[in-house]
Amino acid sequence: MGANTRIEWADHTFNPWLGCTRLSPACDYCYAAAWAKRTGKPELWEGERRRTSPGNWMQLRKWNLAAEAAGVRARVFCASLADVFDNQVPSRWRDDLWHWITYTPHLDWLLLTKRPQNIERFLPDTRAGLPAWGDGWPNVWFGTTAENAEEYRRRWPHVAAVPAVVRFLSAEPLLGPLGDLDLGRVGAPDWIIAGGESGPYARPMHPDWPRDLRDQCEAAGVAFLFKQWGEWLPWEPDAGPYLIAQNGRIEDRHALLPADIDNDRSWDDGLWAVGEGLSHFAFQRVGKKTAGRLLDGREHNGLPTPLRRAA
Repeated sequence: MGANTRIEWADHTFNPWLGCTRLSPACDYCYAAAWAKRTGKPELWEGERRRTSPGNWMQLRKWNLAAEAAGVRARVFCASLADVFDNQVPSRWRDDLWHWITYTPHLDWLLLTKRPQNIERFLPDTRAGLPAWGDGWPNVWFGTTAENAEEYRRRWPHVAAVPAVVRFLSAEPLLGPLGDLDLGRVGAPDWIIAGGESGPYARPMHPDWPRDLRDQCEAAGVAFLFKQWGEWLPWEPDAGPYLIAQNGRIEDRHALLPADIDNDRSWDDGLWAVGEGLSHFAFQRVGKKTAGRLLDGREHNGLPTPLRRAA
């Protein structure tokens, strides 16, 4: 069964409508906002929302039939150019989406949002002829984006409060450390996706940030997927121009060698050690394709096991 998306953690991408609003630092260089501007639709990131065509919705039937025939489950990322839990979207549009989710039991719907505070009040409404949510529908996964510790602390409790067969965290673009996620507790993520930023204005990702998430996942038995480095790779000596990241700030540098940096900083496996901690790291811009998705020499393609399935 073919996929219609390049996203490593999904088989298909479906947008029931188009348009969103910038909310946090992860949105600063949003690819979807850039797409809207490039295609002459900047109003979609200035308050307007636009439903997609009936033909776009009908492809869901084809994907569901293909998954059933192949005896597999296909993962659908919904929505890459919008937000399912956007309160500026008419409720009837969301009701239609919930109905289609019930019509496609062989598709796992990955609903990733930056507005998790809206999930509970926008759950399926039985008054619209939809089944009760109960302990969660068997083909719906809830996720939220967290680019740093502040956004994780603000957003994750809303996801944790709603029952679902899978609850996941997308730490992409990862713009800072997330800290201790206490993955052994009730309500912790079942799956963590981590990755750096891509695009012309991409910000580098310190390698210790995804490493920490990987290590926490391994210790707790939580699925971990490393999606990409993005535009930047940790710098190798003599490899060309690079940037220095200092305590989360990015400073321009050009083809400097370790000896050119202040003598109170020591070179150790690519890290600039300052005092007791690591606050400097060098990066080289090589492009998303070249940077790839190996973390410490290996791919991480973990997927969660849903808690419940339909009988």
